[in-house]
Amino acid sequence: MRLKDDFLWGGSIAAHQCEGAYDEGHKGLGIMDLVTVGAYGKPREIHKQLSGSAHYPSHQGIDFYHRYKEDIALFAEMGFKALRISIDWSRIYPNGDEEIPNQEGIRFYQNVVDELIKYGIEPIVTLYHFEMPVHLVKTYGSWVNRTVIDNYLTFCKTMFEALKGKVRYWVTFNEMNHLDPQTEASDIFTYIIAGLKYSELENKKQTLATIGYNMTLASCLAVKLGHTVDPLNQIGCVFGIEPVYPVDCNPINVMNAFKQMDRDFYQIDAMCNGLFPAYKIREYQSQGIEIAVSEEDSKAFRNGTIDFIGMNYYASSVAEYEGAEEGKSALFGGLQNPYLEASKWGWTIDPVGLRYLLNYTYRKYGIPIIITENGLGAVDQLTEDRKIHDEYRIDYLKKHITQLKKAVEIDQVDCFGYLTWAPIDLVSATTGQMSKRYGFVYVDLDDHGEGTTERIKKDSFDWFKGVIETNGEDFT
Repeated sequence: MRLKDDFLWGGSIAAHQCEGAYDEGHKGLGIMDLVTVGAYGKPREIHKQLSGSAHYPSHQGIDFYHRYKEDIALFAEMGFKALRISIDWSRIYPNGDEEIPNQEGIRFYQNVVDELIKYGIEPIVTLYHFEMPVHLVKTYGSWVNRTVIDNYLTFCKTMFEALKGKVRYWVTFNEMNHLDPQTEASDIFTYIIAGLKYSELENKKQTLATIGYNMTLASCLAVKLGHTVDPLNQIGCVFGIEPVYPVDCNPINVMNAFKQMDRDFYQIDAMCNGLFPAYKIREYQSQGIEIAVSEEDSKAFRNGTIDFIGMNYYASSVAEYEGAEEGKSALFGGLQNPYLEASKWGWTIDPVGLRYLLNYTYRKYGIPIIITENGLGAVDQLTEDRKIHDEYRIDYLKKHITQLKKAVEIDQVDCFGYLTWAPIDLVSATTGQMSKRYGFVYVDLDDHGEGTTERIKKDSFDWFKGVIETNGEDFT
C-alpha cells in the first residue's frame, strides 16, 4: 500500500506563535500574551499583567496577521496540500464569555481560509491551541470550572457556522494530554494548556485531574456539536505523545515503560472508545481524587467520538527506573536514550519511534491518523549571500518520512497526512525564542523581536517541494 494520491502534505502553525497584532482587530488578552521570552536554560516568565519592560513574543509573532497572503503564497509555491491553523479564542470572544462574537476576528479567519482555498490548500482548523482569554482564567478559574466548557462550546459553534462548507477538518484541542496527577508538571506546560501555574495550584492532583476530565468532556461535546452543524465535518483531537522504552528487558522496567507511555493515552481512550476509562476513575479514587461521571457526561462521551487522531511527534524517551542517574528529557519527562543523538534543546531524534507510535496507536484504536506536527528546532545561520543551508533539517525530515512510509506501506497504518512543525519560523511555545527555528522559510527576527521580518527560503524549501511533487517517492 502506497501513500494515497490525496495524501495531505503540509504544515502546522498556531495563532499565538505567528499572528502578532495582539491588540488589533478588537482582540482580547490571551494567556500567551502574558508570557515573556525565555532562553536556553532559562524558562519563560508568566506575568499576571503586562509590564512595559518585558518582551512578550506573541505580541508581534512573525506578523502573520498582516502578511498571511504572502506566507500562504510561499506554502502554495511548495505545493502544500494542507495547512493547519488555530483560531485565537480571544480574537473571537475577547473575554471569552460575551454573548456576541467579534465580527472583525471572524472575518480575519474567513479571509485566511479563503486564501488557502484559492490555492487548493486544505484548511485544518484547531479550535484550542493554548489560546484562552485571560478573563476566563481570572474570573472562572479556567478548565477547573465547567462553566468554561459552555463558553468553549459557544466559541466552537460560532466558528463551525462561520466556516461551514469551507473547512472540512477540525481539531478540538492541541496537546492537552500532559497534565497527569501522577507526575510533576512544569509551570509552563500547565500554563499553556490551562492558564494556571503548577506551582500555584493548592490541590495539585485534584486540579490536574479535573482539568483533564473537563477538557476531555469539552472535546466530546464539541465533536457532537460540529457534526450537528455540518455532518460532513471530520473532527479530531491532536495529542503530543511519544514512545517510552524500557532501559532493558527486566520485566519491572518493561512494566514501568508501559505505564509511563500509557498515561498519556487515557484521553484518547475516552474520545475513541466512547466512555471515560474506568481504570482512570479507579486510579483517581486510589489517590483520593474525586471525579464524578454523570449520566449526561456518559452520553456525551458515547456521542462525541473523534473521526481521526492528530499526532504530534518529536522524540522518544527511556522510562525512569530504579538506580537511574538523574536527567530528564526536555520534552514530556523520562530519561535520555544513549543510543540516540539529541537536538540542542535536548530532544532525542528517533525516526523509528514515529513508526512505532503509528503502529501502536493505529492498532489500539483503528481510526485514521494524521501527523500534525514533526520537525527539528535548530539554530540556522544566514550566510553573507542570505542563504540558509539546512541540510540537517532535510536529513531529519527525510528519516522521519521514510519511517512514516514504512508504517503505511509495510505495516498498513491508515495515515492520511504529514504536517511539519512549522513550515515557517515562528515563536517557540516552550521557550519563546525565534532562534529555535523549524521552518522551510526563514523569518528575519531575533529572540528580542528585532529584525526586518523578511521571508527567505531555506534549502529545505525546494527539497520539501520535491517531496510533495512526487507524493513522497523522491527524497533526493
